[in-house]
Amino acid sequence: MSVNLAVNLGGLPMKNPLTVASGTFGSGREYAELWGAIPLSVMGAVTTKGVTLEPRAGNNGIRITETASGMLNSIGLQNPGVEQFCAEDLSWLATQDVPVIVNVSGNQIGEYVGVIERLERETVVSAYEINISCPNVDCGGMSFGTDVVATAEVTAACRAATQRPLLVKLTPNVTDIAEIAKAAESAGADAISLINTVAGMAIDASSRTKVFERGVAGLSGPAIKPVALYAVHRVAEAVKVPLLGMGGIQSANDVVEFLLAGATAVAVGSANFSDPFRVPHLIQELEHWCKSEGVIDIQQLTGALT
Repeated sequence: MSVNLAVNLGGLPMKNPLTVASGTFGSGREYAELWGAIPLSVMGAVTTKGVTLEPRAGNNGIRITETASGMLNSIGLQNPGVEQFCAEDLSWLATQDVPVIVNVSGNQIGEYVGVIERLERETVVSAYEINISCPNVDCGGMSFGTDVVATAEVTAACRAATQRPLLVKLTPNVTDIAEIAKAAESAGADAISLINTVAGMAIDASSRTKVFERGVAGLSGPAIKPVALYAVHRVAEAVKVPLLGMGGIQSANDVVEFLLAGATAVAVGSANFSDPFRVPHLIQELEHWCKSEGVIDIQQLTGALT
């Protein structure tokens, strides 16, 4: 029995519903070297690290620590800026024959628009993921994604700058994520990406100090999967655009759970660190799961929760 794994994420055709979470895969070059004979094109799409208008050095001090069933990170959107990203990462991705979703970040709305305007000159870019949900920066980032009006404003500005598929990435650190999602949809988002990391912290008991210099960090991994599933389910009931679900995905069963909750596609994040081959293996495991369950078209699963 053959299985159709193809999906369409807000105007972005994907051969299967698997991509990676921004910030966990770089732009794919290191993983491609590690994968060897396995091409990046086995994925439905590559989602790049966050890109800003100007270079960012990222946060000082410790940036990653393990925690129960997950990890905390405080990277701070380190990246070389959009010009170098285009010259190095995008030029390489153009050789990989895989749809490219570029994660776009900024401190101000004009910076988001500036990044998109620069990327509009690059034909390899397939879609944008607008990051209004990062907890690891002092301005911009999550401050947009916790306010309905700000969400609509940044989404509308980005929408005006491109006709390419536009995903808006939401934070779970809000009272009602469905209201934020509806604001993004009304302002022109083609799809909603959720969830980003959950705000958390770590403490060194011996020194009686915070582990991370900023105090707050982003929790990811299996620990946040129930939170992510609930968020996807809530948003799926509130909007009509497709959803990219993520948060603690490790197995084919996890993928199916997100699809049943209402996601059209999923992104794998922290699992890439513990198993760099997790994504290509997941694609095979998902096809096997579908065959064993008599599912001939993966789209049958989206929102099929009873």
